[in-house]
This record gives sequence, structure tokens and C-alpha cells, in this order.
Amino acid sequence: MTGSDSLDGFLDKWRERWPEWSLVDRFVAPELHRRTVAWFALLQEFDDMLNIAGDPLPANAKLGWWGEELRSWAGQRSRHPLGRVLEPVRAPWAQLAEALPDLAEARDVVADPAQARSTLQRFADAVAAVEAALFDAPLQPAAGDAVLTQLLAQRVQDLGAAAVPSAAGGEGAWQQVLLARWPARVAGPRPRRLYAALARARLQARIRGGDYQPAPAALLWRGWWAARG
Repeated sequence: MTGSDSLDGFLDKWRERWPEWSLVDRFVAPELHRRTVAWFALLQEFDDMLNIAGDPLPANAKLGWWGEELRSWAGQRSRHPLGRVLEPVRAPWAQLAEALPDLAEARDVVADPAQARSTLQRFADAVAAVEAALFDAPLQPAAGDAVLTQLLAQRVQDLGAAAVPSAAGGEGAWQQVLLARWPARVAGPRPRRLYAALARARLQARIRGGDYQPAPAALLWRGWWAARG
């Protein structure tokens, strides 16, 4: 196993993409730090399989592998390094596995915002259900919607205009629609609220058209606000 395939390799890859997390992770209980980053690292793997720009076949093969892997976690038979951290938690892994094929379908250009949301709704709801178990929190009715909005915003971040519904009025208009549905503090457990706050700030910077250069004080305030619950 190479360094990039080790547990620390996956965790570090996520931290490199989200360096601002190091300022807000103080609002997460210390015993949940590693589990939180492992979970978000797994979601990043799924984001990468969703937001591909080239040949989809390798990503589709990975989605199939991950479906089998997640189903095995119910019996605590993980093969992936991230499973060593996540699998011990009794979460609805099979529900997440069942939703993975939706990621391949969601790559197609959709007609309107409603279709963009409906295509990924099952996956987002599965993510929210797992997060409730991972972080010992009640599953809130709006938690799936918060995950969904962040998913769609990440697609624009990764793919630009290619991720915009054809009837959405262009990239800028679609980003404004997403921001309007994205409160500063979303439903869900504390790690999700923190992650969403950082992702929302990136979307705001993209809308403004400037570089994303968050000040540490602003990040700390944003993290404190998101963590309040």
C-alpha cells in the first residue's frame, strides 16, 4: 500500500483541499476529530466520482466497488483504510450503498433546478442519515436538503458551467439560487454545520468573483456561529 492509499493519505488529501478546517475543528469534540475527517474524506471520494470531466467508466467501477464495500461494513468486514475508522459505527451504510448509482445518473445535464435536486436527493438523505449515526445526533428533517445544496455547490466549484441546469439562467444565476437555499447555519450535527459553513463561504467568494482568502478571525466567527446549534 502506497502513502496515497493509506488512511493518513486519504485524510491528508481532504485536509489539503480544506485547509480552513484546521481553524474550526476546535468546535468538534476531540474524540470525534479523526472520525469527522475520515467521513468527509469519504464524501470527497464520492464528489470526485460525481464531478468527473472525462471517461466515466473508471469512476463507475469505483462506485460499484464502494457499494459492495459499504454493504460489508454492516458485518464489520472493511477493506478500505477509511473503513477502519468509520465501520465500527452502526450506521445505515447499506442505505448509502443503495444511493451510490444516483451519482452516475446525476452527471447528465439536467433541464431545471428541480431535476438537479431530485436526482441527488436520495444520496443526500442517505448521507444525512449516516451523519446522524456517526455523530450521535437526531436526524433532522432538513438535514438531507442541507447536504444536497452543498453537493450541488461543489459541482459548480469543480465543473463550472457544465454543472448548471440548462434552464437555470447561467452559472451566476444558479449559484444565487443555491445560496438563497443555504442558511448560514444548516440542519444537521455539528461537524456538518461547520463543513457547510466553510463550503458556503467558498460559494459566496465565487459569486463575488474574487479570490477565496478567508481571514482567520472571520473563519473563527463563522465556525462559532455554525457550531452553536
